[in-house]
Parts: sequence; structure tokens; C-alpha cells
Amino acid sequence: QLQLVESGGGMVQAGGSLRLSCAASGRTFSNYAMGWFRQAPGKERDLVAAISWNGGYIVYADSVKGRFTASLDNAKITMYLQMNKLQPEDTAIYFCAADFVGTNPHPRRSQLEYDYWGPGTQVTVSS
Repeated sequence: QLQLVESGGGMVQAGGSLRLSCAASGRTFSNYAMGWFRQAPGKERDLVAAISWNGGYIVYADSVKGRFTASLDNAKITMYLQMNKLQPEDTAIYFCAADFVGTNPHPRRSQLEYDYWGPGTQVTVSS
């Protein structure tokens, strides 16, 4: 069983930056497609970024393109989400997720495709 834990959330002013981390307990992300999702109050959980199992293919939601960068460390122990130029509309609970894919090269865009989820970390952006 893969257990995920996010960290790095907090409160920041508009225009600021935060870096979220997602770590797996006791194992690596090898052969797992990874994703970042977020859920704002009263809204559905939406994709922020999806990473292929080897980190070579990353897709972003249009709303974060050019501002957010998702990455995996070389050891595939930690996944990151660097968030720059944050805006109040980025306020949400951010979740990391994983899906075992073997060597399938495609990122997973739908939350329904992910089997493992972290508990989430709150990001609040004030205007």
C-alpha cells in the first residue's frame, strides 16, 4: 500500500510563491504516474498537473500553465509543485495522487484513474 503525505501548504499574499512536496512512505514512486489536484470550497476536485511515471511527460491545467511547475526528484522519492505568481483563485486544498502504471508513458489526467491519495494540504492566497 502506497501512503502519500503532502507538505508545504500555507498562507501567502497574491503574487507570492509556495512549494508543495509529496512523499511516499517507505518506497519510491517508480512506475507510478503522479498527479497534483486541488479542491476549492464548494467546487469539485480538479487536475493541476499530471506527471508520467518517469517524469518525462507533464501536463498542466490551463489555469496554472506558466506559473506552476511539477517535478520528481531523481530518486523518485518526492514530488514537488512549485507555485509562483499565486492568485486568490488558487486557494484550495491541494492533493497528490499516484497510480501504478508500469511503463505506460502517459500521464493520468482524471482523478478516477488514481488509486492512492494524500490527505491534502491547505493553500490560502490573500488579495
